[in-house]
Amino acid sequence: MKKIQFRRRDFFQNAAIVLLFLLAVALFTQTQLYSLEAGAGYLDSLLEGDASQNTSAPSEILAGFAAPVRTAVTGVYGGRYGSTAMTTADEEFEPLGSLLQETLGSAQAPEPCAVQDFLQALNSSSVVYYDFLNPLPLSIVAGLTAASWDGDSPTVRQLAVAAGADGAVSLYLWDGGEFCCRAASAVSAGELARIVNRYEFNGAMFAFDSEALFSLAPCSLLPAEPPELPSLTSAVSLPGTETLLSSLGFYPRTNSRYPEPDGTEVITEGNRILRVSADGTVRYRGGGENVITVSAAGESPTAAEAAAGVWTLLNNLLTPYAGEARLYLQSVRQTEASTSLVFGYQIGGVPIRSATGAAAAQATLSGVAVTTLTLRFRQYSSAGEAAPMLPLRQALGIAAAGNGGELSIGYADSGGAASAQWLVD
Repeated sequence: MKKIQFRRRDFFQNAAIVLLFLLAVALFTQTQLYSLEAGAGYLDSLLEGDASQNTSAPSEILAGFAAPVRTAVTGVYGGRYGSTAMTTADEEFEPLGSLLQETLGSAQAPEPCAVQDFLQALNSSSVVYYDFLNPLPLSIVAGLTAASWDGDSPTVRQLAVAAGADGAVSLYLWDGGEFCCRAASAVSAGELARIVNRYEFNGAMFAFDSEALFSLAPCSLLPAEPPELPSLTSAVSLPGTETLLSSLGFYPRTNSRYPEPDGTEVITEGNRILRVSADGTVRYRGGGENVITVSAAGESPTAAEAAAGVWTLLNNLLTPYAGEARLYLQSVRQTEASTSLVFGYQIGGVPIRSATGAAAAQATLSGVAVTTLTLRFRQYSSAGEAAPMLPLRQALGIAAAGNGGELSIGYADSGGAASAQWLVD
């Protein structure tokens, strides 16, 4: 009888062990499947091996993002229309964008010219001026207007489409420094004049228009009256850690994490590291097998391919938490081994400057692989009131006292709020 009882007890014990083992295997399998699913989603087109699935041209991707641009239109007798708060996605920019697209598409090979030639072109009787705020490769500037540029891609910031005395229309390119060039265009003077005549002059002027403003950067675009821009609220908008981990392809419930003395949470997964700080700064270092990549035709991306790929990635990571603000590209630097990109926040075409000078995001690529990311999660929303700005005359006085520079309008983020101000660079 006792032997039977022992056998029954052994049977139930063995059955319990087998059941527990099967439950453990099932739980492990489920965990691994969840981990694989967490890395799926929009990263499918960014993880290594899937980057080539994105067949959109860089110009098509770049054209989908609203980039800040300052514009000026000059007509007969030197009358000017100027805008210091506009993006490439605004309806107001559409005719100017179409003009630039056609000019770039029909431009011949650029030839060097003097900076003075560029400035003189701005005083012609029919000219449109574009300022993309920062020097960028021409291929990217073209992409922002849905145009393509197949030749050499010099770094440019300011462009002008101007009619000469002979009626020929030329494209002028300037990086804001020493590089300046000019290219003949197939755009007709009549077509340019029709675009110019669409705009009513509003008294805008360039600094070079007045001898009294010689200390300012010559292409400082100065409106007769500053635009009425709303005050902004500013706050850290850091998403949950699990959300961040899922977005970057980590297993969101990993226990491979620890706090640093300053409170920064560190998460590791293989060779990848994520640091999440309470001030909204997130730092990512890639490595190993799960590499985030951008699409490229070759082993290394062109400047336009890198910008389009990283912009798409950041738009998914940052924009949902940025409130009314959007990203814009500030710089692209390429070497044989790497590509570095810097992005800022803007709202309505007006850049937002951090009190610390920190960028909204920075990315480094080795080939097509994203090796580092630095993200600054901020949320900006209209406070409902117009931010008072100094009259132009007072702003000019302050700029002159500070030995000049470029005078422009931007938001200054003080931490809890951002107000529109005259900025001198």
